[in-house]
Amino acid sequence: MELDVARVRSSFPALSRGVAYFDGPGGTQVPREVGRAIAETITSGISNRGDVTAAERQADSAVTGARAAVADLLGGTADGVVFARSMTQMTYDLSRALAKRWAPGDEVVVTRLDHDANIRPWVSAAESAGATVRWADFDQETGDLTVDDVRAQLSTRTRLVAVTGASNLLGTRPDIPAIVDAAHEVGALVHVDGVHLTPHTPVSVADLGADFYACSPYKFLGPHHGVLMASPELLVEIHPDKLLPSSDRVPERFELGTLPYELLAGTTAAVQFLAGLASDATDRRTRVLESMRAVEEHEDRLFARLLDGLSGVAGVTLHGSPKRRTPTVLFSVEGHSPREVYEHLARLDVNAPASSFYAIEASRWIGLGDTGAVRAGLAPYTDDSDVDRLVAGVKELER
Repeated sequence: MELDVARVRSSFPALSRGVAYFDGPGGTQVPREVGRAIAETITSGISNRGDVTAAERQADSAVTGARAAVADLLGGTADGVVFARSMTQMTYDLSRALAKRWAPGDEVVVTRLDHDANIRPWVSAAESAGATVRWADFDQETGDLTVDDVRAQLSTRTRLVAVTGASNLLGTRPDIPAIVDAAHEVGALVHVDGVHLTPHTPVSVADLGADFYACSPYKFLGPHHGVLMASPELLVEIHPDKLLPSSDRVPERFELGTLPYELLAGTTAAVQFLAGLASDATDRRTRVLESMRAVEEHEDRLFARLLDGLSGVAGVTLHGSPKRRTPTVLFSVEGHSPREVYEHLARLDVNAPASSFYAIEASRWIGLGDTGAVRAGLAPYTDDSDVDRLVAGVKELER
């Protein structure tokens, strides 16, 4: 089945404002069904989780339903799904817990390509344990990060490799299974930042081989919070700091305090929405895979149109040309600062922000410093007219 873009767009109230949203890499718009699930949950009779009152059961259902939905989205098991306030917070918590087992002489590998949320927590944790941080660089011209770039930094003392599934700045999609295999050969764990990958392609954490996979529902049409997936067997071995009376079960031992039940209900609704985009299979995991393949095909077609359009505008520089990438382009316009381009497009109701987008190491590495450039990312609700408006808006700057 193909993606019916007109039907998809009809579910997003934000699109009625006439804005073309290319800021999905920072957070997508939300369909009506997700907002309804959040509102109905937070205004229903609800309490802390339990099994005595209806309110307690309602809260428990929100949690278990969201774990099952995320497991279907990512191809894992529900009892390996951990919820947190954000991916950043979850990564800091996990890094501190893992660092308890590190010692001076141990090594952690991070990459210049990553969002800082998959760099700084590991750097800080390594420093606290006296471990060494090793940096994997990527090709400054193409934006590609290869398995050899990572392998060059590995040793028998490597305890963890942190790598992005897709760069939120350049769209680069490293070969994660190959990187995982190389890391596992030396006995290292692998933490994959899947925040920017998950919205654009079918994901199977098992096929990727990642020990830990983190993502954010608000990047795939859902509400603001973070998710971590790992095997329950691995989570059992990790002991985070927690309150004495809180559960020591997995995955609950990693979830500090009361969970945002309404946001979890919204996440379930987001997965349900994604699963129904282009599939009528009976099994939700199958619907997810079929629908996300349709999303990928739709976005790839539009992305080719976008790249072709921007390439034809005088003075435009496209940064990086990765072999494999998400539908994300970073560009500059000669004679105009990134902020000026951003503001010009905003006046045309085209949202394409300018920044380094927290991928500060990547931005510096390719010579854009802390300022970065303009980024345009596609989403399932993007259509041809949106792309044409963006290109036309940039073309106006020629004059």
